[in-house]
Amino acid sequence: MIKTERILHLKSCRGRKVRVVREHYLRERVPCYSGMCQAGCANDGKVLPGDLTHYVVPDVGVVVDYLEILEFREMQGIIFTQTACQAVQHSKGRRQSNRLRNLLKEPRHDCVLFANEFQQYSFCPREKGESQEKWQTRCVYSAAVWYYNHLAGMMDIVMITDDQEAVDQYSSLSSGVYVITVRDYLQNFWPDLQAAHELYASVSQVLQEKESEGKEGEYGEHLPPEVLEAGIKSGRYIQGTLNVSKHRAQTEAFVMMEGFSNKSSDIGCRVLVHGDKSRNRAVHGDVVVMELLPKSEWRGKVTALSEGQGAEKSGEDESKPLPTGRVVGILQRNWRDYVVTFPPREGPQSQSRNSQRILAVPWDYRIPKIRISTQQADALQDHRVVVRIDSWESSSLYPNGHSVRVLGRAGELETEVQTILIENSIHVPPFSDAQLREMPVNSPEKPWKVDPAQVAARRDLRESHLIFSIDPKGCEDVDDTLSVRSLAGGKTLELGVHIADVTHFVKEGSITDLEARTRATTYYLADRRYDMLPAVLSGDLCSLLGGVDRYAMSVMWELDAHTLAVNQVWYGRTIIRSSYQLHYELAQALLNGEQAEVPELARLGSERKDDRLAELTQALETLTHIARQLRAQRDQGGALELEGVEVRAQLDEEKNITALVPRQPLEVHETVAECMIYANHWVARKIQETFPHQALLRHHPPPRQEFFSQLLESARARGFTIDTITNKALANSLDRAVDPEDPLVNRLLRMMTTQAMSEALYFSTGSQSLDQFYHYGLALDRYTHFTSPIRRYADIVVHRLLTAAIAAEGEGAPGKGLASNKELEEMSRHINSKNRAAKRAQKLSTELFQCLFFKDRDPQTDLRCLADAVIYSIRDDGVLVFVSEYGVKGPVYLKNREGQVVTFGQDGSCEWQSGSVRRYPDHISTTSACNTSTFRLFNHITVRISVYSSHCHADRLNLEVISNKPYRSTEAQQPRSEGRCQLVQEVVRLAEEASQQAQEKAARGPKLSREERKFCQSKTPNLYSLLEEVRELALMDPEMIPQVCATEE
Repeated sequence: MIKTERILHLKSCRGRKVRVVREHYLRERVPCYSGMCQAGCANDGKVLPGDLTHYVVPDVGVVVDYLEILEFREMQGIIFTQTACQAVQHSKGRRQSNRLRNLLKEPRHDCVLFANEFQQYSFCPREKGESQEKWQTRCVYSAAVWYYNHLAGMMDIVMITDDQEAVDQYSSLSSGVYVITVRDYLQNFWPDLQAAHELYASVSQVLQEKESEGKEGEYGEHLPPEVLEAGIKSGRYIQGTLNVSKHRAQTEAFVMMEGFSNKSSDIGCRVLVHGDKSRNRAVHGDVVVMELLPKSEWRGKVTALSEGQGAEKSGEDESKPLPTGRVVGILQRNWRDYVVTFPPREGPQSQSRNSQRILAVPWDYRIPKIRISTQQADALQDHRVVVRIDSWESSSLYPNGHSVRVLGRAGELETEVQTILIENSIHVPPFSDAQLREMPVNSPEKPWKVDPAQVAARRDLRESHLIFSIDPKGCEDVDDTLSVRSLAGGKTLELGVHIADVTHFVKEGSITDLEARTRATTYYLADRRYDMLPAVLSGDLCSLLGGVDRYAMSVMWELDAHTLAVNQVWYGRTIIRSSYQLHYELAQALLNGEQAEVPELARLGSERKDDRLAELTQALETLTHIARQLRAQRDQGGALELEGVEVRAQLDEEKNITALVPRQPLEVHETVAECMIYANHWVARKIQETFPHQALLRHHPPPRQEFFSQLLESARARGFTIDTITNKALANSLDRAVDPEDPLVNRLLRMMTTQAMSEALYFSTGSQSLDQFYHYGLALDRYTHFTSPIRRYADIVVHRLLTAAIAAEGEGAPGKGLASNKELEEMSRHINSKNRAAKRAQKLSTELFQCLFFKDRDPQTDLRCLADAVIYSIRDDGVLVFVSEYGVKGPVYLKNREGQVVTFGQDGSCEWQSGSVRRYPDHISTTSACNTSTFRLFNHITVRISVYSSHCHADRLNLEVISNKPYRSTEAQQPRSEGRCQLVQEVVRLAEEASQQAQEKAARGPKLSREERKFCQSKTPNLYSLLEEVRELALMDPEMIPQVCATEE
């Protein structure tokens, strides 16, 4: 080891230049992380393969400016130098540095970090008068030469740079080390990687045109970081995340406060930022620093309707001025990939076409227009394009960015679906060959069998327990089964919950595990799903199907038969064989004593069949009895309950969907849900007691009381009193708030309650105090997710914790967590973020298909465009309504832009006339020369539904009032949810037509389309995908909102 000195020139907090001399130690042996190393380097961790044609060493400028290109998985054998990584950290900030760090840690990318500045023979001291850029280039080249010599010339080294002078200087100095430009490298080594070529062209053009349009500043300069930090500590400034309003993106944004020492009661948890200038170049999602304006400049929230407005969570009095401020600095940019649309030639951008600089319009209303430099302006008209923001100078009205890839023409279904995924940062490529190689084989030629070693290590329940599953009809991924039996002559009961043992097949740290962790959940869209795990696990070996042996993780309780007090509980790994694969309707029919055919008993003789049927029915009755008492115990603690309606698919003999029929909730739904909640609760207790500071739990914080304001006002208008002090008081109040003449009143009140709820989140027990563990909705002191490891990564983590807890109990020693509290909390934040993204994608996908259902219909003649709507909120110029038939919420204007208001005749028909609108707490009135019309909360009106098509944004439904009376169809009255049934049937019909067209096209061309090959997703409406479509569409109907307990399942 050699000691040297490193001289740094830094600035102090007061702006003075400081010369710092640091000791710097050089080592002869620094790991090279190459599979071809013959020198015995200590290459722990990821190693570059030795079967490549060359290794790539990018220059500092390439890593700083073209990191996106190096992220392509096709790029293999990349060596990032310490010099380049430090340059990224200093010039690009923490976010880009973390991105590079994650790339280096990702085992699916063939790239490593070489500590060149600590290697004795590659270290280059900076010469006097040498610029930093020249010195950095020399350091990287020296590292490339060291690699070539270290590997004894067995591997060529290619140094890529964007500096032509460096190419001229170093290209001929050493044989075996080639120095070429990025452009030449892509053209010579990756000529078919078109996406990389397009990205390089886009980024390089942005770099060439990176100049400001104006000399005078359009915005104020941001304050230096040290000033911002001091201001936050002193309480002068406020730190928080910028949240731009979805409905008034140009004028309203809020900063959610994260730390503010001012205890003034005038300041709530968020501060209003009014207008673009006050935002000062901050983009939705950025972490900003702001200062409060004087009270005389505070503004109130706009209370008029806006386009596409639905329910909003708001706790402030909308007529009261809110704390208002302006952004003075940005702590962290949270820029992501954005989908934009290039405006058509006839649009306002046509004059700038010659300069090839386009103001592209983001799909998300909350994002400002982005200036893009491109050579394909004409070709990309009317297309959706993925872009990234590069910078936003104070002298520019708009940020500058570059295009990444083209999604397709705006309005096409595949383009819109991919837009939804990208806007929610969902990346779900097909499972790689490396992942699939990790999967066990189960084929007719080589069927999967239980390992004898596992039989010896697990508790075998195949012969001793009657195990069965209860799922929706046609379900193929069965991840939970149940068992119940009487012990000790009927004095005790044994209840068992058996969950698929996914962790047996998905080993921690494997490629499959890393991909599952990245996805965090299975993503359900209206027409497809993206699994968290490969199909061989999710639909086969981890699915607890009837009549086959499967590995399971089980929780089994011994309960007192009368009081259900827990005598003891057993956790462990088991082998099970499910005897019956029941669906909900069949199980309920057996409970009701109705004649029902159980498929597993069809071939038995009459006497044996009756005995087996009686045994199964007795088990179901016992299970129902247990579930009722468990639910009653939680009800006493204040568990909340929201009504829900599910939809099932009717199938023909060939398992084709013939109809989608709404079904009423069955008691067996509650029975299964209650057992799952019970298992989750007891597993949470087990892992928390074993790992007090390192367990993954799920808590539901109590909602803020101010968020109940709309619920309280609406209930008061109907004569109900809602007590929100505790969850028990709230649940009792909602049970009493029933209008016998209109069941929708109670459903709407429960919708408002749901809207006011805080979000249930995963967390590490070491990051929260014990009183924060409580689950408000379920009324449980501890809760987690254990019962769905096939579709939730959190459950996989909990399974591993439970396994470790069981092992620690057997050893009689304190358990050691699988991950530290810090690592678990970081994982929790990631999973929470992905869950939010999945929910948003589900919602947007459903809205897309709702628009597709109405888009080609004539609202003036098609009776399906008329519907009954219920008023649930009053605004200054209209009302917000809920259309239960289609699960649609939206604004209905009572005053248009011309100043006309809606008036009604004696027959209920409407007419627009000059007049005024007056708003009251529980109603709104329109007055014209002819008459006065009043709209009260919970009134039923008739609306016409049409589609408002937007070129640059998502289509949305438009609701127009046509009568102040409830809608009465001239046709025979259908069940309440028949409209949703028709909507989904229409989606199925369109999918079948698309499938038929695709088949006809396939007969003339390739067997698979480009999209099918790319996404590995068939367009045929197969049973599984359509069942998921039905389930996800149902989520958006308030009648179909699951019970809180079921949702938490």
